[in-house]
Amino acid sequence: MAAGAPRRTRRPRQSSGLAILAAGVIVAAAFLGRVALPETLTNLSNLVFDAYQRALPRVWTPELPVRIVDIDEASLARLGQWPWPRDRLAAIAEFARDAGAAAIVFDFLFAEPDRTSPEEVLTTLSDTPARRALARALELSVPHDISFASALGETGSVIAAALTQTPGGTLPVKAGYAVAGDDPTPFIRHYAGATAPLDVLAENTKGIGAINWLPDRDQVIRRVPMVLSGPDGFVPTLAAEALRVAQGASTYVLRASNASGQTAFGATTGLNAIRIGDITVPTDANGAVVVRYSKPAPGRTIPAWKILGGAVPEEELKGRIVLVGTSAAGLFDLRATPVAAVVPGIEVHAQVIEHIVSGGWLARPDWAPGLEIVAAVLGALFSAVVVAKLPVRGALPVALSLSALFCLASWFAFTRQGLFIDPVFPAGTALGALFAASATVIFSKERARREIRNAFSRYLAPDLVDEVAADPARLKLGGEMRPMTLLFSDIRGFTTLSEGMEAETLTRFLNAFLTPMTDVILSRRGTIDKYMGDAVMAFWNAPVDDPDHASNAAGAALDMLAALKTFNAEHEGTATVAIGIGINTGECCVGNLGSEQRFDYSVIGDDVNVASRLEGLTKFYGVPVLAGEATVVAAKGYEFLELDRVRVKGKRTALTVSALLGDAGIAGEIDLVRLRETQAAMLAAYRGRAWDIALSHLADLPALSAGRLTDYAAAMGYRIARLRTEALPDDWDGVFDPESK
Repeated sequence: MAAGAPRRTRRPRQSSGLAILAAGVIVAAAFLGRVALPETLTNLSNLVFDAYQRALPRVWTPELPVRIVDIDEASLARLGQWPWPRDRLAAIAEFARDAGAAAIVFDFLFAEPDRTSPEEVLTTLSDTPARRALARALELSVPHDISFASALGETGSVIAAALTQTPGGTLPVKAGYAVAGDDPTPFIRHYAGATAPLDVLAENTKGIGAINWLPDRDQVIRRVPMVLSGPDGFVPTLAAEALRVAQGASTYVLRASNASGQTAFGATTGLNAIRIGDITVPTDANGAVVVRYSKPAPGRTIPAWKILGGAVPEEELKGRIVLVGTSAAGLFDLRATPVAAVVPGIEVHAQVIEHIVSGGWLARPDWAPGLEIVAAVLGALFSAVVVAKLPVRGALPVALSLSALFCLASWFAFTRQGLFIDPVFPAGTALGALFAASATVIFSKERARREIRNAFSRYLAPDLVDEVAADPARLKLGGEMRPMTLLFSDIRGFTTLSEGMEAETLTRFLNAFLTPMTDVILSRRGTIDKYMGDAVMAFWNAPVDDPDHASNAAGAALDMLAALKTFNAEHEGTATVAIGIGINTGECCVGNLGSEQRFDYSVIGDDVNVASRLEGLTKFYGVPVLAGEATVVAAKGYEFLELDRVRVKGKRTALTVSALLGDAGIAGEIDLVRLRETQAAMLAAYRGRAWDIALSHLADLPALSAGRLTDYAAAMGYRIARLRTEALPDDWDGVFDPESK
């Protein structure tokens, strides 16, 4: 690294006043958003509470007093398409009556006569003798609506009505209303008109309930009303009527603000509860219940065909509220809830009743918004103080823990108390304050990092630059021992090449050569240690951990040879360059080496010297890449071939040198098995002084290697010819002792 002494970086000063001011801006923005965009906050809160319900849904048990008689696809397939004759629905009601059901509730709007009834069919026929004969035959038959009305009158029955925004229509009154406290009418959803059931059915049923839904903007049903307002006053919903009829009650008591025991400090805040028989149902100001859903439970539902076939034990319905509805997709009564994307509408009614009967209330108390505001302000102030007092790295987890604490408190309130305490506003405000207060510190530190990157990006690998920028302390002197892979590369015959070039031409030529070589090394996660004229030294596994450092170095060597072909093609006519590459793996000391005034990030060690020697040996063996033993073992996915045992200068112990043949794809180009067998046989003959056999195997190597070992075979042949003329000592072991580096 040719840079001067890096300047020591200082931690940016943190201003408590500026951090608190930034937090204050975020608090103000949060309150503005709460006022200007309430629906956005509500939508976020809904997502949180939906997640709560999915994580811990209400538990369904077979003992719950609700069952659904489902006109499902199987029932339609067995008994015919919808609408069914109403005498068939009468049969369902009679079965429920005989089984001792507390109430039977039909989730269908019977606003028109039964078109399948005989008298209705007659109206569609022309006046012919056959029609008159059929009319006389049917004189004694009972119309289906009369049959259904009779069954309704004999059971605790409830049928549906629909409220509309179109004026007109009226609903029969089946129950009375008493109001305790303020008039809740302004808070209850009002409809101008109503679609009532047929008079004959309305007169005989025990209850009529509205089937209107109040889904949120995302069409998920989280709140179900207990009471609505129609053209003639209060109208109970289907679930409320089911509970009233099942208890034999005659009156609803609507408890509103400023009722006995309800303090609203003189303000009119709407409903807070509805009493239905012996059950007091807590509601929101609009008279709706926030439903605690369970997951869909097969035991809750009985197919209608089983009821009509008498295949259901009476004990299954005894004392229960029986809801009759449909899950058939073609009848379009499908809804979305927090725990299920698609459920039949009748199941929502059933879940509301189960939720109320089991007493698992969900409520948003009046004091919740005030608590959330106080928590948001305190959380923002805490985040600002933490950022001002701690480094950003330490402040982040502390402030994030505070936001997590808000969420845990909200979860605790939900699971233990059935309360909705919104964690989004306080947690979001605290996080916003945290990031705003940290902005100045982060900005200052990032500016320091940019200075470091500008100073070192020309000399170090990108990963190294980022790590040094993230931790300027790495620029201090010192090193560490770690396993590494080293690579040395050098141009063959550079002295001869340079003699024919002017200095400026040679400089441009070297720069053009070293640039693609550098790109290859950096792309393979290597770090350039230094340039030595035409030579390059690089290493892997420092400063960034690289478990595949040997493989990456081997891949870089092959990529450098490929880049060299491109370079030579682009400079054809100027010069043809050949390079030698040595690769070695071992334990080295890496770090900032030098003086306090000037230092380089470099590596030292015995294995570094070996890598350099291997590069020099490539010219002895006529191959472009030589690798040490440890590299051969560690470089997975690459093919090597042992060439010789060498005692390099400065080493007493001989080492095995191998040629890098290629990656795994080379197996498709040459017969590696035969090549290895032939080379092993050659080395055995060579070390056993069987010169003729060794030469015979050497002759086969060029063809078996597709020309890769042609120069190696010639070099070994020359060495054998020389050895044959020498008087070798008895302990000669075949190790090659090169006369130079």
